[in-house]
Amino acid sequence: MFQPATLSIAASILHLTVAIAISFRVIMRKPPVGVALAWLFLVAAVPLAGVGFYLLVGERRVGQRRARKIARLRIDYERLAELAITEGLTDVDWTTHRRESAAMNRLGLSQVGVPTVSGSRVELLKDADSILRGIAADIDQARNSVLMEFYIWNQGGAAELVFEALKRAAQRGVSCRLLVDSVGGRPWWKGPQPAELREAGVLCRPALKAGLWRTIFARNDLRLHRKIVVVDGEVAWTGSMNLVDPKFFKQDADVGQWVDAMLRLQGAAVSPLAMTMIGDWMLETDESVDEIIRCAELRMVEREGTGDIQVIPSGPSETDDGLLQMLLALINSAHDELVLTTPYFVPDDSMVRAIRGAAGRGVKVHLVVPNRVDSMLTHFASRSYYDELLEVGVQIYLYDQGLLHTKSVTADGDMAMFGTVNLDMRSLWLNYEVSLFLYGQDLTGPVRDLQGTYIEASKRLDPAEWTNRSLRERFLENVLRLIGPVL
Repeated sequence: MFQPATLSIAASILHLTVAIAISFRVIMRKPPVGVALAWLFLVAAVPLAGVGFYLLVGERRVGQRRARKIARLRIDYERLAELAITEGLTDVDWTTHRRESAAMNRLGLSQVGVPTVSGSRVELLKDADSILRGIAADIDQARNSVLMEFYIWNQGGAAELVFEALKRAAQRGVSCRLLVDSVGGRPWWKGPQPAELREAGVLCRPALKAGLWRTIFARNDLRLHRKIVVVDGEVAWTGSMNLVDPKFFKQDADVGQWVDAMLRLQGAAVSPLAMTMIGDWMLETDESVDEIIRCAELRMVEREGTGDIQVIPSGPSETDDGLLQMLLALINSAHDELVLTTPYFVPDDSMVRAIRGAAGRGVKVHLVVPNRVDSMLTHFASRSYYDELLEVGVQIYLYDQGLLHTKSVTADGDMAMFGTVNLDMRSLWLNYEVSLFLYGQDLTGPVRDLQGTYIEASKRLDPAEWTNRSLRERFLENVLRLIGPVL
């Protein structure tokens, strides 16, 4: 039998060994100084819990197998680009845009490896019923292939139109591939529809499967948050809306209906969106890029329209901080006006400084967020940033006609970001997202007009009233701000 003293010494040695090992790992990964010090303190103060928590959420671990696939995928992207992007589509006339636009393009190309493509037609849709009917109509016109990926698919309402259209497409011989996140779509995966789609011939896969065993090799909370539909390599949809009818989705959350918008695209921008979805499919399956190209009958796209668009996919082990840098550059490019809409506002320090800096140099900054969200923790964490924004003149608007879910940023009505990324640390660091950077007033104008409708339907936060909230609320906000990176 071991004596208590012997067990105590052994536990101390084990604690010291593990603490040193984790501390060495933290230091060598070179996170921000504040983050590194916080982890070092936690591991030293609460050894077992601290180590366990670090292994769970301390790193953006995607797993060795997925990391190897991502590395190979970069080579396949080049082949896809050669196949799908006709020579000359990346020759953008930057003299027709503001000087900052060309710099943004260079930043995206250097950080993410995706150039701006010229020759796209874009339609902005803001009504959920029109969006779902439009997607179903495009699928009904499919001749060769349908590629789809969503974070959530929810049964009911007009979402059934898309479900039935996808079944019909597969039954008439169209090659159909569908990815739905394993966690975001968990209720749907447990229902009858996946089996019905498979029986019809649709290839369905849950993305980023979660489970206790996978926790050993990768983080369980890395999520596929993209929303993409590509039909025949000719038409694409993307934006903030999941495959749900808001009249039937989360009606027990007491936040009203979700308010979203989507872009329907034709022309050059379809190719990088198709490449993004194909890349995600290859990560979840053993299919080769050649097999997908053969089945989907992908071919070169042609110019259709005059829009210049840069598609920026982002995610752990894919682009590091490329998307964040693009967003910071967009914010810093504003001279007169900056408008941001997001359902979840839990930014990192660099974004807060950029927004404050814009307001400080005289830019009219408007931040539009929903008054109520489906996460109480995120709600209070978001509020912790309001004081420092209000004090430099940022105008904060609380949208109260549902859960505003549209993710957009416009600068001077001439450049925009529109896509799936929330202005929070989860979207920037942990989720797989896709964002469109739109150059020129023709593309940005409709997004800015949409933002204007949100502002008109919102109540502006009064700084004087805001300062009168209770100490309890302030304390709760600041405590929850500390866990912002994992909300």
